[in-house]
Amino acid sequence: MSYAGDITPVQAWELLRDNPDAVLVDVRTEAEWRFVGVPDTAPIDRPTALIEWVDVGGARNEAFVDQLKQALAGRPAGSDAPVVFLCRSGQRSIGAATAATAAGFAPSYNVLEGFEGALDERAHRGGAGWRAHGLPWRQS
Repeated sequence: MSYAGDITPVQAWELLRDNPDAVLVDVRTEAEWRFVGVPDTAPIDRPTALIEWVDVGGARNEAFVDQLKQALAGRPAGSDAPVVFLCRSGQRSIGAATAATAAGFAPSYNVLEGFEGALDERAHRGGAGWRAHGLPWRQS
């Protein structure tokens, strides 16, 4: 079963803002959350779920679906509230959205460009993605 599709960072924010049952799941690593920053969904009064898709070494988080179920445990039974997945550049979050859909969390969306976007011609990130679109974020 395929995930619901790809949306831009701005579309993701609008979906989260306009649907109080929608949830954002950041699937980057703990190091990325701590040192790069995380989306700030406090302005729309809801938390962002932080669940690693892979660890810093690149090993898949075998407990991902169980951790997702725990994070989304408060959803109403039979909920069709959107789940929006975000990673650094929009690649890892495809796998997370696919796994979530297979586990019954639908619709699940992937955020194109992710939090920082792909590498640019100078091998730098940050010219695209959640932060580059001026969406709320915070850093610890």
